[in-house]
Amino acid sequence: MTFLIRRCCQDECSTARDQEVDVMLGVKNVLTQIEAAVARRSKTLPQVTPRLVAVSKIKPAPLIVEAYEAGIRDFGENYVNELVEKANDPLILEKCKDIKWHFIGHLQTNKINKLLGAPKLHMIQTVHSEKLADNLNKQWPKYRTSDEKLPVMVQINTSAEEAKNGIEPSEATKVVEHVLKKCPNLDFKGLMTIGIYDYDTSKGPNPDFMTLARCRQEVCDNLTLDINNVELSMGMSTDYEHAIELGATTVRVGSVIFGRSEKIFFSLRAKIFKGKLL
Repeated sequence: MTFLIRRCCQDECSTARDQEVDVMLGVKNVLTQIEAAVARRSKTLPQVTPRLVAVSKIKPAPLIVEAYEAGIRDFGENYVNELVEKANDPLILEKCKDIKWHFIGHLQTNKINKLLGAPKLHMIQTVHSEKLADNLNKQWPKYRTSDEKLPVMVQINTSAEEAKNGIEPSEATKVVEHVLKKCPNLDFKGLMTIGIYDYDTSKGPNPDFMTLARCRQEVCDNLTLDINNVELSMGMSTDYEHAIELGATTVRVGSVIFGRSEKIFFSLRAKIFKGKLL
């Protein structure tokens, strides 16, 4: 049912939504805000130009092409089926030759093979256990087209919310060490978190972002890693600027580029349950 809703959203959005959203302007505004946030970032933090990952879930192929033509190369998807479908979309294959797909959702073991077979898969940001790392390490050689390792990030549940995936901060060193030493087909890139939604920064720095930065420091100290080579993926549409100020090297931004989908999503869901779209 969930995938059917997403599929219907894509179909209807491709006509009505495309006309309402100025994707190129959205990309331009985000890049401007990123540049400003970098200028405010402490000079004691790694001076890395943040990677912008455009979160394109529930968005149709034409909008993805628009974002690509505006300069975006990295796109993030939360669902395996949707990423695979878009990665094989004829329009995207034709227009987006250098696209890079990031998987940023919860990855179930039974979906690993399907995900790894997606064209232009660039990174999995949500490795949440040693078991998942082992399975990815085992299966990746069947799908890679060269000797290149699969880039991965380890997901940390910094907010300790049961609804969110990821390991506890105290396990970060252990899991990263496992990836580095036991998974030769994986390329450890950094740490990722999904922070508390709509955190009020007037209360001070976001504790989730601070925790992730602290995890990175501990991992680097314990495993003798160069902190400049360990990325932090944190920050979304509502807080990506704040995340950059606190050291984010990757931000995942969707609605401020593509527009919000909530009204369309719930309208279509209502139609589905009434049998109008079945």
